[in-house]
Amino acid sequence: MSCKKLLDEPVYSQLSPDKLTTQDGLESVLDAALAAGFYSGGFEHGVRNATNWCTDIEWETGGGENRGAVQFINFTWSASTGEFEAFWERNYRAIRNANVVLDNVEEAKITDELKERYSAEAKFIRALSYAHLYDWFGSVPLRLSLEDSLELPRTTDEKIKSFIESELKSVIPDLPKPGDEVNYGRPNKGGAMALLCKFYLNNKQWQKSVNWADSLMNLQYYALYPNYADLFKAENERNKEFILVDPQIPNGNGNWFANGALPPSFKKDPKTGLVMQDNWNIWAAQYRLYDAFYNSFESGDKRKNLIISSYINRAGETVSLLNNNNTRSLKYWPDPNAISNNHGNDVPEIRYADILLSKAEALNELNGPNQKSIDLINQIRERAGLNDFSLAQFGSTEELNDALLKERSWEFYSERAIRRQDLIRMGKFVSSAIDRGHDNAKPYMTLFPIPQKTMDSNPKLVQNEGY
Repeated sequence: MSCKKLLDEPVYSQLSPDKLTTQDGLESVLDAALAAGFYSGGFEHGVRNATNWCTDIEWETGGGENRGAVQFINFTWSASTGEFEAFWERNYRAIRNANVVLDNVEEAKITDELKERYSAEAKFIRALSYAHLYDWFGSVPLRLSLEDSLELPRTTDEKIKSFIESELKSVIPDLPKPGDEVNYGRPNKGGAMALLCKFYLNNKQWQKSVNWADSLMNLQYYALYPNYADLFKAENERNKEFILVDPQIPNGNGNWFANGALPPSFKKDPKTGLVMQDNWNIWAAQYRLYDAFYNSFESGDKRKNLIISSYINRAGETVSLLNNNNTRSLKYWPDPNAISNNHGNDVPEIRYADILLSKAEALNELNGPNQKSIDLINQIRERAGLNDFSLAQFGSTEELNDALLKERSWEFYSERAIRRQDLIRMGKFVSSAIDRGHDNAKPYMTLFPIPQKTMDSNPKLVQNEGY
């Protein structure tokens, strides 16, 4: 009643339309797209955990995370499970932001070169987000413009796959070469090629997977890091094995894995020499490995050295973690410069080792056991300190695939989403769960349910079968 005129406050929660035609404005929206769907410590942590807890490698007890973890471990998840809301919402937020850029970039007062790069980055982020959604939920609504209706039905399986494929192919000419990005971790040609290789592999388009593996290898940029034990340390993160990477920094947007992997009252690991620091936390949530996985390693495998089997606690006692499904992964070696919960170890979504093993598997599916596949696998085994395979060891495609599935478990444990994909692709996701005593596992659970809140807000959506 005392004001002479209406209060006109500046709005800081969104960009004004005129900002969407400037370089600063478009870059802000691009950064927001990357943060929403990919470069986010908490979201990355949730994806990594949830997609591994339903496999034959990892499980969890305790802490606030256990409420969701038990549903993934026991195959009792539903459309109301909270993790799925983040999976869906964060990727569609990235898609929305990418569409903001694409709907405005042509009118922007910037150079044609910047327009090409911004468009390519936005399309890459959009395709990556749809690839994530398709992996988890199957076909989803295809939203390609801000003008699209708020309520869209799910598109067809073929249309979503075709869109991801064509979108990634279209951006490769305009994306920078690996190493030439404006900032580390931004989209580049190698990331698009690697994503195509894995997308085709998981959809059993074997020859296309081989072709894109070859295209990436022909860039002659990527290589295996020589020391597996050092590969995931924060100080070595900008290496040429990491292709598609979620950068993490210890400032509130970091890698949280070590906080749950370190066992209670941890003081020292006598095997590796790791000593607890005051700037590290140990959570009530505890990330554990199954004994069957720990015991599956071949003798002398260096990759096993990153798993704690015993430790010295603060009382000076040696505590064994064996024979209780309780060994711990130190793959994301605690960051000496961590701030509270946040460690700086980058999280790779695709690395060069994955491309080599993907090509080996695709060639095996196409031709049966062959020397090229064996040579590719042996590159991984040699770094791990293991003897080479010989072609004579494998009499069928199934035998070599079984060996590949084991090799992939030893190589990629504790990494983002890979084990779930591998088990589904090789038809063992449900059967391995039943073998672990989880009779709730059903064939339809190779897809997650669309979140119930999303179903409630969009009457045109049809839920996945079984949910």
